[in-house]
Amino acid sequence: MLYRRGVFGGLALLLSGCASWRAPGAHLPPLPAPPPGPYRLGPGDALAIRVYDQPQLSGSYHVDDSGAVDMPLLGPVQAGGASPDQLAARIAAALRQRQFILNPSVAVEVAAYRPFYILGEVNAPGQYPFRPGMSVLTAVSIAGGFTDRAETGYVGVTRGGSQYRASPAAPVQPGDVITVFERRF
Repeated sequence: MLYRRGVFGGLALLLSGCASWRAPGAHLPPLPAPPPGPYRLGPGDALAIRVYDQPQLSGSYHVDDSGAVDMPLLGPVQAGGASPDQLAARIAAALRQRQFILNPSVAVEVAAYRPFYILGEVNAPGQYPFRPGMSVLTAVSIAGGFTDRAETGYVGVTRGGSQYRASPAAPVQPGDVITVFERRF
């Protein structure tokens, strides 16, 4: 009888330790829905900026690490957090204010979105180009798929400095860092 109590006592102790165990990433808050409205520019985006009838100002530009686009004659123009239309309005206002062009017409398009990053239990972790409409599952497939040890029910997503838990169907945004966790059993 003493032997049985010892076995059951040990088993109870083991199970009580498992009750507090959580799978990696399970404690993270759920990923919020993407903000409504137009796309917001950020560091790493490649832009096609057209100033009509001004080929010397038109061309390809990159949003730098400070969130600015360095334009000829104007210098750095803040782009981070702005929509492409808002950036076009900022450039036009700066050209008008400095009296370089009386009535400028500016268009801004995103030529290439900043990349997303994926790490953890995928076959080819790394940096990949973002494509609009991507889901976490699409990102995983681009990275060669899940490894045999991967937790496939959810992933971690770092966005804007915060970490979240996301389902495979969750939308990916440019600049996201996706972490595929190792499953425990």
